[in-house]
Amino acid sequence: MRCNREVVAWVGNNIVPHEADLRAWLRRVGTPTHEIDDVVQEAYVRLAALQSVSHIRSGRAYLFTTARSVMLQRLRREQIVRIEAMSEVEALMLADSAPSPECQVGARMQLEKVLSIIDQLPERCREIFRLRKIEGVSQKEIAQRMRLPEHTVEAEASRGLKQIMKCLAKSGGNSGRTTFGNGEKRHDRGC
Repeated sequence: MRCNREVVAWVGNNIVPHEADLRAWLRRVGTPTHEIDDVVQEAYVRLAALQSVSHIRSGRAYLFTTARSVMLQRLRREQIVRIEAMSEVEALMLADSAPSPECQVGARMQLEKVLSIIDQLPERCREIFRLRKIEGVSQKEIAQRMRLPEHTVEAEASRGLKQIMKCLAKSGGNSGRTTFGNGEKRHDRGC
């Protein structure tokens, strides 16, 4: 691979300063510590392979998008099961893929808990979250329906997801109450 001086200089000025932020983001999204270096390295390899950087408006955004792409590719690779790895006996004796009754009950209880948490979100946040995450309505369409800027829709959907994740994380040692982002306390029926 030949070295393009323009790309190298651009990466040095527009990408390297954001590496620490990328690493922090990777930790926040749950990337295993031992994989962070690999993801960052692969992102740099992809950037080094570029013929030109003239099409890139934001180095930071491009770096994060590249790293996200690397992570998705790694996840897809991990989910592929090699058929050669399975013996003929294992192939014939595959377990029933239907979840056990215990798993089904646990999943129903978890779903009820999540729905209960959603019901406790502030009204606008709850409505946006349901439309966006449950019904799959586009951000743009929600913004038009509710006469809101798209960034507000995005922020509210994200806020709702964060509150749900926070509440689920606390579910081991909860006090029966949840404090939402607006300072409002509500009973959360077990969250």
